[in-house]
Amino acid sequence: MFLIRAAAALAFGTFAAIAAAQVRELPDFTRLVEEHGAAVVNISTTQAPRRASTPQVPNIEDEEMLEFFRRFIPRQPGPGPRPESRSLGSGFIISTDGYILTNAHVVEAADEIDVRLTDKREYKAKVVGADKRTDVALIKIEAGNLPVVRMGDPARLKVGEWVLAIGSPFGFENTVTAGIVSAKGRSLPQENFVPFIQTDVAINPGNSGGPLFNMKGEVVGVNSQIYSRTGGFMGLSFAIPIDVALDIQNQLREKGRVSRGRIGVVIQEVTKDLAVSFGLPKPRGALVNSVEKGSPADKAGIEATDIITRFDGKEVESSSDLPRIVGGTRPGSRVPLEVWRKGAPRMLSITVGELREERIAAQEAPREPKPSPLAANRLGVVVSELSAEQKRELKLSHGLLVTEVRADARAELRRGDVLLKLVHNGQHTDLKSSEQLNKLLAGLDKSAVITFQVRRGESTAFISVAGLGDKG
Repeated sequence: MFLIRAAAALAFGTFAAIAAAQVRELPDFTRLVEEHGAAVVNISTTQAPRRASTPQVPNIEDEEMLEFFRRFIPRQPGPGPRPESRSLGSGFIISTDGYILTNAHVVEAADEIDVRLTDKREYKAKVVGADKRTDVALIKIEAGNLPVVRMGDPARLKVGEWVLAIGSPFGFENTVTAGIVSAKGRSLPQENFVPFIQTDVAINPGNSGGPLFNMKGEVVGVNSQIYSRTGGFMGLSFAIPIDVALDIQNQLREKGRVSRGRIGVVIQEVTKDLAVSFGLPKPRGALVNSVEKGSPADKAGIEATDIITRFDGKEVESSSDLPRIVGGTRPGSRVPLEVWRKGAPRMLSITVGELREERIAAQEAPREPKPSPLAANRLGVVVSELSAEQKRELKLSHGLLVTEVRADARAELRRGDVLLKLVHNGQHTDLKSSEQLNKLLAGLDKSAVITFQVRRGESTAFISVAGLGDKG
């Protein structure tokens, strides 16, 4: 009996020790909040009526996406004899003399900015500068001896690491929420210059512009967006890495604007099928669809069909990496880059230009050619040579016009597309006649993976075909 009781006591003691160890492993955020919470501020703005008071939603072109990336600014009618728009957000103090980081969308078009500290002091703020592309803004209040945050290194963040946010969701000042890092280097629709930190920290309207802390009490990000079907928190939050935000604020403070590099190329992602067609060992890099005439890329000798795999010593693993790397390169810098061209790597050198205001290319609807009675090829499409007039109009020296796409077509082509090149096993062939194309297709195995360079309207893209089926 004694032995049974002793064994039971030992087992209970072991369980208690394990339970205690597990409890000790849970994070305690109290000291972090006590030491750094005072540097987080509430930001409220007032805007005279100029447009509808609705939250901003980034332009997402995929019509099938029901979820939206939302920036969170709760707006409500304000008091007074005339209607006003009020918004709430957060920010954090980065210098003792009153410089504050927040989101650009928090202060956008604001006529008046009020900053409230945790000790209830209130100040009017002015905008030093804002950058819409990264959603970073720098504002200033006239005050001294202010508490400031300590900066961390986002590159040292690990997925699964605990992080904490402080902000003013729905106007509830100095609200603390915690979670983990869900992923790093996330690319979001229409957000080409920020490698977002994804977390499951509860972020809601009013948290915009607030800091994301690591467990050392260092700011590693600026809370910016959520992914939601409802407009509220659903477990997917995104923060701008603090190193990106600090680089932007430095430029805003020094010059009042942000300078970014550009090279003048249109790119697309390299899929598995594209990699096979171009003879690339694995899918990586940014495939160049077209090169702007007279651009830095054109002067450096970059060609359409090149795959940019390295820029200024940095690996380009996906197409979304290139805009960030190029954008972060100072204009005027001469840097090396590596491209994959016709089955082999090649080193080039380029002088980076400066990105000016966004230009939107006019998209013309493709002309609808009449169906042709000609026989379809192995792709299930009918093509014809470009006439001299069409070549002049399209400014092309060669190409085949798709005049009909049959129901059993194996390629995602449309009537009006112009086929410029066929790529297979790293070999590039300019397409000049339907007879030439049919002969090329006839010589391929039914499991072959090929890629076409296609002109569609004013744009150029690469479309892959995996498997041609049996020969006709």
